[in-house]
Amino acid sequence: MRFFLQWIVSEKEKRSVIPVSFWYFSLLGSFFLLIYALLRNDIVFIIGQSTGFIIYFRNLFLIQRERRLVSGNSHP
Repeated sequence: MRFFLQWIVSEKEKRSVIPVSFWYFSLLGSFFLLIYALLRNDIVFIIGQSTGFIIYFRNLFLIQRERRLVSGNSHP
């Protein structure tokens, strides 16, 4: 779903775009897979999903920080 969303938005904009909702979909999917990995007690699966979860969360954090800096509402 998230890749379909990214493709549609990029086609609409006529340039490569990764919308914020892409990262939310990624975070949500990673969360559910992490829960499944924990239930299976599969350490390799847990580590793999944990890193994705951290990366997606970090991207959302960076987007929010950039928005605050652009709007002038906060310090870095």
